[in-house]
Amino acid sequence: MKNILKNYWQQLPDFSFSHILLRIPLALVFISQGMSKLPFDPAMGAAFGLPTLVWWFVCYGEIAAGVGLLVGGLATLPRIRDSLTVSVIGDMLTRFSGIVMCCIATGVIWTVVKPESLLGFIVSDYMHFSLWAGGLYFALRGNWAVAVDKKL
Repeated sequence: MKNILKNYWQQLPDFSFSHILLRIPLALVFISQGMSKLPFDPAMGAAFGLPTLVWWFVCYGEIAAGVGLLVGGLATLPRIRDSLTVSVIGDMLTRFSGIVMCCIATGVIWTVVKPESLLGFIVSDYMHFSLWAGGLYFALRGNWAVAVDKKL
């Protein structure tokens, strides 16, 4: 039985670009949410009780995090990831974009959703939870989740 399972796992193809299936939709949601807040209007932030500076970071942070996640993903392409400098910069960009996504999603959850319990929040507002979890994934794993060989 052990050999059957071992052979099964060895016969499965290695799809190293599976992160794209998560990266692109997550980035597009953040970019579209940021673009919907343009042109920048402090009154929109005031409606949520946010100072102008915080609202500015939300507006442009959503766009920058989405673009950063896409650009960071370019560093996973086979010929590009062979360069140590480019692969490390791409990994850092992906991780930073994930951190920004987590911060923005946490802010939305605390200021807009205001959940009564964690379980109730996860069950009822899967959209914001999924955005937060996706940002956390890229913040923790970066591009190294798809790297063939770690360069360092």
